[in-house]
Amino acid sequence: MHRTPAVSRPAWMTALSGGSGAGRRSPVEVVATAASYLTRTSAADRSGLRAGPLGRWTDGVTAMRRDCAAFASHWQAHNSRVLTETGPLWVVLGDSTAQGLGAPSPEGGYVGQVLAELRLRTGQEWRVLNLSTSGALIRDVLGDQLPRLPARPDLVTCGIGVNDILYTGPSKLLRDLRALVGALPDETVILDLPLPAGLWGIVGRMSVPYVARINRAIHESARARGLPVAEVSTHFLRPWSGKFASDCFHPSQTGYRDWTRALLAALPSAAGWGNPLPVQ
Repeated sequence: MHRTPAVSRPAWMTALSGGSGAGRRSPVEVVATAASYLTRTSAADRSGLRAGPLGRWTDGVTAMRRDCAAFASHWQAHNSRVLTETGPLWVVLGDSTAQGLGAPSPEGGYVGQVLAELRLRTGQEWRVLNLSTSGALIRDVLGDQLPRLPARPDLVTCGIGVNDILYTGPSKLLRDLRALVGALPDETVILDLPLPAGLWGIVGRMSVPYVARINRAIHESARARGLPVAEVSTHFLRPWSGKFASDCFHPSQTGYRDWTRALLAALPSAAGWGNPLPVQ
């Protein structure tokens, strides 16, 4: 039985995040877990904190946690069928955004939306093997997802790095990122990271330069390998209304349409398929 390699994390974060592997929580869930302790006290009920924005947010994160398990089960069942079918094969590497978390169903994420577009514009029955896991770090893609890559896929996409911002120091994050780009197959399109400009108040504004630095490293490393980059950073933009799920972190199905446009725009240089169809 395959086991996910252990990844070093701070002890306090490992405790809050529920451990490692499939049970691991994303950074936003770690923060919401801590916040939920405040909103579930009797003082929170008396003050109205439980019924306020913070309480509604922690409830949204809890609901997302249930979806996390359901979406993972969906893709596991889907993956078990894919390799017995025929048609061009797309392999997805990444984290909860590749799982589609935040959309009403797994097919509402960017993977499901792009798959529908691929089939429409090529007239072929594309298959997708989704090896992503919620809460994944760059090191998890290197240690667990890449070794399960089948031989000779027609397309590989990799979107990873958001979770590393909390779990990994800057120098190690950039080292891990460069190691990953060096290990990806030639058929890979890399997704860069969304910029939190105008989001989450001062926390979002303060994080923009760091995320932009990570994106520069993604683009530089990809350019050195000759790999195309899907520029989520220039497609997933304000106005933000309706583009986020109830946890205020994952994109909604509407938000994932921006991610879909970014990936479709990168595909012609990856495979010479001509101009992408518009995404409605």
